[in-house]
Amino acid sequence: MTENDLSYKIRGCIFNVFNNLGPGLLESAYEAAICYELDKINLQYACQLALPMHYETIRLDNGYRLDLVVEGKVIIEIKSVETLLEVHHMQLITYLKLSGLKLGLLVNFNNDNIGKSIYRKVNGL
Repeated sequence: MTENDLSYKIRGCIFNVFNNLGPGLLESAYEAAICYELDKINLQYACQLALPMHYETIRLDNGYRLDLVVEGKVIIEIKSVETLLEVHHMQLITYLKLSGLKLGLLVNFNNDNIGKSIYRKVNGL
C-alpha cells in the first residue's frame, strides 16, 4: 500500500475518532482511539516509537518519540492544543528527516473542524 493509500485510510480513522470523542481530550486519549480504529481496518502500527538521532558518526538516544507510525511508512503526530505553532510543523518535518520516512500527518484534535486540522507533510529526502 502506498503512502497516499495509507493517508486516506488514516484520515478516515482520524475523522471517526473526532466524530466520536470531539475536541478537548488529552493527546493520549486520541492516540488510543486511533490505534483502535487502525486495528479495525487491519493496519499495523507502532505507538510511541523511539527515534534515535545520528550526528556525524555517533547515535544519540535523546528520547524522541513518534506518536504513531503506520505500516512503517506514515508518521502521525497528534496534538490537542489551542493553536498549532510553526514549531509543531517543523517537529514533524524533522521527525521525517531523522526517520527517513516520506509522509507525516500532523493533527490537532482541539478544534471544531477536524478537516481543517490535519496537515500533510512530505519529506523531500
